[in-house]
Amino acid sequence: MLLPLFLPLIGALTVKGDFFQLDSLSNMSRYYLNYVYCNIWEEECRSQQEDPTIQVPTGDFWSSLTADYIQVLSELYCSFGQCCDNGDCRILNNVTGLERDLEEKLHGQHLAKEVVVNAVRGFLKNSMPEKALALSFHGWSGTGKNFVGRMIAENLYRGGVKNECVRLYIAPFHFPHAKLLDVYRVQLMEGIKTTVQNCQQALFIFDEAEKMHPGLLDTIKPYMDYYDNVDGTDFRKSIFIFLSNIGGSAINELALDIWHSGQDREDIAMDDLEPRLRNDVLESQGGFSQSRLVSGNLIDFFVPFLPMEYRHVKLCARDAFRAREVDYTEQMLDEVAKGMVYFPKEEKLFSTQGCKSVPQRISFFLP
Repeated sequence: MLLPLFLPLIGALTVKGDFFQLDSLSNMSRYYLNYVYCNIWEEECRSQQEDPTIQVPTGDFWSSLTADYIQVLSELYCSFGQCCDNGDCRILNNVTGLERDLEEKLHGQHLAKEVVVNAVRGFLKNSMPEKALALSFHGWSGTGKNFVGRMIAENLYRGGVKNECVRLYIAPFHFPHAKLLDVYRVQLMEGIKTTVQNCQQALFIFDEAEKMHPGLLDTIKPYMDYYDNVDGTDFRKSIFIFLSNIGGSAINELALDIWHSGQDREDIAMDDLEPRLRNDVLESQGGFSQSRLVSGNLIDFFVPFLPMEYRHVKLCARDAFRAREVDYTEQMLDEVAKGMVYFPKEEKLFSTQGCKSVPQRISFFLP
């Protein structure tokens, strides 16, 4: 019964040349087989889920397949599970799961929770969006920007950031040399275009966006603008997320003012913070603020991440212990939280490291 589904693959493998990369094909097969295995023996599978060798095929592999082959593979994959309601097995669009994860795992960020869920839900409900969704996350390192980006990937795409529909760019790693700007432009344009051609609802995450050259960021502008197509490709169902430390000072100053006034941080509203954040972004130095993405008003939401308080660090430590299935005490949580550096020093209010260093701190308590 499944033989017709395999015939195109068998035929393709007999074609002389480098049409397929066998490593990628093997990787893809392991991914699909792992999916079936996990649905039958869920408990046995948990230890394998983070195996870096079991990944979704890379974008390069999928770009070599025709639409017919992709459809065949999709039908084969979906025959093993209920995963094709939206027509693409790679896409989950589990907004309810995203909302639950943000509520349970993200601490001290009531604004980010609200804005991200509403923005993603509203965008996915629109079958014909006018432009790609663009979110810009701002705040100190360790406040949860990268964490939320990965949560979005995990709930919208099967396999999270390993999914071929998701591209993660880290500015210092992928674009380290200013003299290679023209090379990076071509690579970035081809990477985005190829991903969207093979996966209409694609996700692009740019970490440390402030370190990208403005000319490189401007390369992305047409893909985020109000165009029905660019060179024959429709990018309007794509999602772009930028992570940056820009605006951290403005966010922290407002949080400190709120604390000194005796108000709760949960009283901070987007109307209080977003104008200051936008202004701080426009006046800051760096490629992101100087790019036409910002001046052209293509960023839909500037999402602030507040500085973490002592109580939030304790919650992060609790989550880290639970994730490792290690028993903990309140004293252990306090020990982890006390090991952080806080500001202002005299008040020890906000952690300068957020939850980023918690895994290292709890290692002292692990057997």
